[in-house]
Amino acid sequence: MRVQSLTLAAASAALLAPTTPPAAQPHPAVWRESTVSAAELLAKVRDCAPVSRGRYRSDNGAPADIPVCGTRDAVFWKADMDIDCDGRPGPRCNSSTDPYFAASTAYAQSDGRPLSAERLPFIVVPAPSSLWDYRDHGVGGGSVVAVVYRDRVQYAVVGDTGPQGIIGEASYATAKALGIRADPRGGGAPSGVTYIVFKNTKVSPIEDHAAAVTEGERMARRFADGSGAIGS
Repeated sequence: MRVQSLTLAAASAALLAPTTPPAAQPHPAVWRESTVSAAELLAKVRDCAPVSRGRYRSDNGAPADIPVCGTRDAVFWKADMDIDCDGRPGPRCNSSTDPYFAASTAYAQSDGRPLSAERLPFIVVPAPSSLWDYRDHGVGGGSVVAVVYRDRVQYAVVGDTGPQGIIGEASYATAKALGIRADPRGGGAPSGVTYIVFKNTKVSPIEDHAAAVTEGERMARRFADGSGAIGS
């Protein structure tokens, strides 16, 4: 699980947040069958052309054996899923339920508040480093993601960043919708999760999950039907 320290500025922002008019909140995400199957997407990511300069760990102390791979239209990795409960506090994600809780996310929703990990499906990308910089590959806050677990596909956005050497983390809402135990203290999946981030996509406002699903379906179909050409 990601360990994140809360800066004084972020703490101040969290304290002042209730005075800010809230943006429309997404309904809690639930899984629904995608028009593009998990098998179709996984068939396109069987081969890996690494775009990272090295490999990531799934957790502190784990082997560094996870590359970030690239095709013409996407970057992807196959890892575990740790639970990100950071962002705006709620009944499931707060300092009591998560020992590593931080009331901030790397990207904010349209009213300036942190994202809600409980309600919005998003994933965590490693902070830029010499190992890999997601920004060099058409990826940023709001980029559309297909998260594949077993026979399920859940669409999400890039919403937070984590440690430079660790990969494989998504919000409480992402895990819940995929049928993965979402408890930040011991939930998640030890392996078998594929994260496919579609290049040069952006959901705005970032908290509009319906828009992420619409764009995700479109990009996933294009990805599954395309040549899957390898290249960064």
